[in-house]
Amino acid sequence: MAMRDIRVTGDPVLRTPCEPITDIDDRVRQLVEDLLETVDYEGRAGLAANQIGVSLRAFSWNIDGDIGYILNPVITENSEEMQELGEEGCLSVPGLWYPCERPAFARAEGTDLDGSLVVVEGEEIWARLINHECDHLDGKLYLDRLDKGVRRKAMKELRESLEAS
Repeated sequence: MAMRDIRVTGDPVLRTPCEPITDIDDRVRQLVEDLLETVDYEGRAGLAANQIGVSLRAFSWNIDGDIGYILNPVITENSEEMQELGEEGCLSVPGLWYPCERPAFARAEGTDLDGSLVVVEGEEIWARLINHECDHLDGKLYLDRLDKGVRRKAMKELRESLEAS
């Protein structure tokens, strides 16, 4: 297992839709180990494979000590009801948090390394996590979902933070 570096905004892998996992081989097993180890760190709720440079459809989570992963996730349900506008952040957009609208409930289905069904579902933080990580796998960042005025401010702050580093 290995703690992997997080790719940050500007890295093209974050804007490229991830490929489905078709074969469970050593590379995929290593990816899952790396996702689990890299997400198992205080302050990390979720991690998509492309955030560690691997363009495959997989993500891991770490919510209240519940750590897991899902391969080839597909969102099968998003409630029409939206959760209270909450601040959202991202490991690939370090230090910047903005209000981002997300469904109150979400459900995703995929598989594990054995091909067994994995269902991830829940309200509030779980719904936010499912949508956030699936967006990553589709080559999107939460910044793309911000209200136009907030997005303009976020992009300005992002440019300034990238110039400073």
